Amino acid sequence: MEEKSKTPETQSGKGGDEIALDLMKFIATATGYGKGSQAVGFTGKGARTPEEHAEALLELFERCRTVVKKES
Repeated sequence: MEEKSKTPETQSGKGGDEIALDLMKFIATATGYGKGSQAVGFTGKGARTPEEHAEALLELFERCRTVVKKES
C-alpha cells in the first residue's frame, strides 16, 4: 500500500482557497479592512460604496491566496 504525503491541505481537510478565505475573514474582521474610516465631522473623503468595499475584500482574498500558495 502506498503512503500519501500529508500536505497542510490533507492534514486540515481544507483546500488552499478555504484557508485563504478564513485568513481573509480574520483580517477583515480584526482590522475593519475595506470599511473605510468612520470619522465624525468634516472629512475630505466620503464613505466607501458597497462596490468599493467588495473590491477591497476581493483584493485582500487574492493576497491571502498568494500567501497560502507560497506556504504550501
